[in-house]
Amino acid sequence: MNDERVRNAVEILLNEVGEDPTREGLARTPTRVAKALQFLTSGYESDIDAVVNDALFTVDYSEMVIVKDIDFYSLCEHHLLPFFGKCHVAYLPRTKVIGLSKIPRLIEVFSRRLQVQERFTNQIAKTLSTILDPLGVGIVVEATHLCMLMRGVEKQNSFAVTSAMLGAFRDDARTRMEFLELLKQRGGMRAALDPASSSVRLESTP
Repeated sequence: MNDERVRNAVEILLNEVGEDPTREGLARTPTRVAKALQFLTSGYESDIDAVVNDALFTVDYSEMVIVKDIDFYSLCEHHLLPFFGKCHVAYLPRTKVIGLSKIPRLIEVFSRRLQVQERFTNQIAKTLSTILDPLGVGIVVEATHLCMLMRGVEKQNSFAVTSAMLGAFRDDARTRMEFLELLKQRGGMRAALDPASSSVRLESTP
């Protein structure tokens, strides 16, 4: 990222919205925005192999591994506004497991890019499938989108739920339902997923 070009672009934006980029409160805003964008889009420069860092282990374990409630923050590629929420990850090992701390780090790689929630969900699922060659992978992402809350339809209680089911999670209804039931037990699952679907569901809480 070219910091100078980003700063100049921010100054242009400030002028276009009717502000004075030289006034005290905005004088350092272009520099702050450039630094923030570099951090929020750092996933483009991340290397998956370096993130995993050989944290794969051969274990005689064939039951479901679940990591729930992984917080993430990302930027919607349509409006450059944040969307954020929780990601729930499950997989059925074939011969290997991955260090548990690596799963949130993989999610961070893909969240720190300009994203849409559907692609974000699929990228996590496909990456874990490639790394682990498991019997199956299940991903559920719940997110609040500021582009829906702050503009457009302005539905303050709406959120989106996406899922990606690969291998046994797609082919075996019992495996899929076990995963979804375990998510509901935590008390924070805000929407019921259609077990046969990987599509977006929009829900509104009372």
